[in-house]
Amino acid sequence: MTLEEKVAQMYNDAPAITRLGVPAYDYWNEALHGVARAGEATVFPQAIGLAAMWDRAFLNQVATVISDEGRAKHHEFKQDGLSYRYTGLTYWSPNINIFRDPRWGRGQETYGEDPYLTGELGVSFITGLQGNDDKYLKTAATAKHFAVHNGPEISRHSDNYVVSDKDLYETYLPAFEKAVTEANVEAVMCAYNRVNDAPACGSDMLLKEILRGKYGFDGHVMSDCGAIADFYDPKAHNVTASPAAAAAWAVTSGTDLNCGTGRLSSFANLIFAVQKGFIDESLIDQAVSRLFKTRFKLGMFDPDEDVPFASIPSESVGSESHLSKALQAAEKSLVMLKNNGILPLKKGLKVAVIGPNADNPDVLVGNYNGLPVNPVTALEGIRNYAGVDNVAFSAGSALIADVYGHWQVLDNTVLYHNDKDGRLVPGAQAEYFEVTQGKMSDFSRPHFPVEMSGGPVSSEVLDSLSFRKTHSPVTNKIAEDYGMVLKAVLIPEKSGEYRFDGAGEISIEGRRINGSVELEAGVSYDLEIRHIFSVNTIANTAYSHLRDWQMRWVNVSTDLLAESESVAQQADVIVMAVGISPRIEGEEMPVKLDGFNYGDRSRIDLPAEQQALIKALHKIGKPVVVVNFSGSAMALNWEDEHADAIIQAFYPGEAAGTALAKILWGEVNPSGRLPVTFYKNLDGFAEFDDYSMANRTYRYFEGEVLYPFGHGLGYSEIQYSDLKTPANLNSGSDLEITVSLQNMGPYDAEQVTQLYVQMPDAPAGTPRISLKGFTRTFLENQTKASVSLTVPASELTYINDKGSRVAYKGKLNIFAGDGQPGYVDGTRIAQASININ
Repeated sequence: MTLEEKVAQMYNDAPAITRLGVPAYDYWNEALHGVARAGEATVFPQAIGLAAMWDRAFLNQVATVISDEGRAKHHEFKQDGLSYRYTGLTYWSPNINIFRDPRWGRGQETYGEDPYLTGELGVSFITGLQGNDDKYLKTAATAKHFAVHNGPEISRHSDNYVVSDKDLYETYLPAFEKAVTEANVEAVMCAYNRVNDAPACGSDMLLKEILRGKYGFDGHVMSDCGAIADFYDPKAHNVTASPAAAAAWAVTSGTDLNCGTGRLSSFANLIFAVQKGFIDESLIDQAVSRLFKTRFKLGMFDPDEDVPFASIPSESVGSESHLSKALQAAEKSLVMLKNNGILPLKKGLKVAVIGPNADNPDVLVGNYNGLPVNPVTALEGIRNYAGVDNVAFSAGSALIADVYGHWQVLDNTVLYHNDKDGRLVPGAQAEYFEVTQGKMSDFSRPHFPVEMSGGPVSSEVLDSLSFRKTHSPVTNKIAEDYGMVLKAVLIPEKSGEYRFDGAGEISIEGRRINGSVELEAGVSYDLEIRHIFSVNTIANTAYSHLRDWQMRWVNVSTDLLAESESVAQQADVIVMAVGISPRIEGEEMPVKLDGFNYGDRSRIDLPAEQQALIKALHKIGKPVVVVNFSGSAMALNWEDEHADAIIQAFYPGEAAGTALAKILWGEVNPSGRLPVTFYKNLDGFAEFDDYSMANRTYRYFEGEVLYPFGHGLGYSEIQYSDLKTPANLNSGSDLEITVSLQNMGPYDAEQVTQLYVQMPDAPAGTPRISLKGFTRTFLENQTKASVSLTVPASELTYINDKGSRVAYKGKLNIFAGDGQPGYVDGTRIAQASININ
């Protein structure tokens, strides 16, 4: 390859080298909890919900389903000649950062606050993605974001996180070490932030000394998207003067791939950097070799018949067996926080389902998600289980301010058009057009100007303003541009102020609608929606090559509180679906609301609107079951004191509603456990950008919590006894324990046994307690079982102030049971003490 060709292979959207037979390839793909952004796929619970399963083996099965669907999609795209973003086999998952602070909006993407739990689950997920073939990778997993990356979102491009060696090796790095040394992860993504003054993607300490040195990593390293530009951006790190110097710095430190955009990539400046002597060309060769090694391991240059995974059929995507796994995952992920005996519900009760998340599809999927095949909201699941006649619904309130969860898709109950005979009949008329793209001379702009041209090529009547089109209705080809003009007569059933949610230019009676509009019931309004579905060819982006489009609306004039009170008074029990949503917590979002700050949170209680709703309905005097949807911990203090039961749902995937109903009525015994601490408030917390672990997470927190890490209730009483340990243990030896479990009934149960240790003779600053083992056991009603757990010698250590791992000697307190010691007692936990010599 020429220098120019080699450098171009270091872009995430690497171009073809036709003369060498190298096809174009885009490394950018996502699979956090299902194949993402590539059309329909089985959507599992968000990563934080997968962590709440506390189930290594089942998480591996989940990742195996994801890699099955990823392989099937990739080969289908390949047959169609597509090499766009989100069509490849290099998945930028999992996120194994530590959820150290409940304010972090991206904490939902992680496996929680504990480095041991995160490391174990990361290994399970990575091995499920990569497969177990001796020669080929099924897909290539990527451990991210290396390292010390946990918010704030708004300043991640400029922040410098100063961490002690102790915190670095005790909290921030262990999961990455396991990903490399135990799971043999193929790729690592370096983070945006600086760590102890050096940008993570230019840190010799992180990339050379630790990752490739101590851990022996031999895969490829990629930058987070735009991270190299942060080196020289005056509004970001601004630690070097030029793009060429930044690119040379990053590659010299060990970053092989730049997530950028083709000719806009910071690595495009490597040609100049080599010519000016900023970097030796041999380092370019090294990076390209690492990248091609990954592609070779994926079988991309071998005949499909030689690659065992190339034959996975497209029919596997969203198959019944895969959807069944999504349901099982949702069931395992739901955590019962409180129950005064109201659950499980008796059959035949009249149920009021109330709350802004009751019928909100957004809270099923979290972020970095695919399009669910068969999404079931909480309301739908409860109606399906209990019967429509037994279930009434009201949204009750907005999520917060003018953010709503009860949007409804516009459909033929309010949309009409004139048929060929001039009669007004249900449905909207959609016409599809060819589009033209203008020229683009300024490469700093991310999109071509696109316009519709000519007359309509095809048309159809839509019963609902919601569709998924895999092919252009103009050319009948995948990933082809087209424009749509939709016309209908809109006849609202209720008067009020309406807002719309969806892509497109909306006009009513010829007036462009940008915010809200007053409409009267029974009045006919001419509605027109214009939208262009276009691929961004500069960015090699095919966001719309599998086009999911819908237009929703909501009447914001409705007195939701009064409506919900009326509904609740007619019911026997109130199920409240509350919380937040991925529209207001997530990655670097343009959201600035009370309690929410650009994707992160500044408070951890429920929004005021929802607190008022819960308190008003509680006064009615009916039993109240609270179901909280969130990707992060919530301070449910009032709810804990007054509600009859509380279930934490996180973002449970497409089978959420079905799983919830089965748990509410006792068909499934809840078995999820919290992977994070639920705090009462933020009192005593350091500033968000302070990366010291002092007084953070269950291992160091000194205050009183609402629900501890590891907490979760079920419908059966599980008793622990007969904890067997050696009396003494030689330093450097593994610890083997057994403990007896007995299900006292009255239900079959899946029980998560948690093993914690205390090291009272360790130096000050050692975690007050640490998780060192866990397992799931199925116990039939009124049966016993014995569980064995092994703690490797490497886990019977502590980290000293210099960051060195030291074998612990002295008294070791061991706890095996239903949760964290100090929060479970009596027969729910067994304990013993031994000496390590």
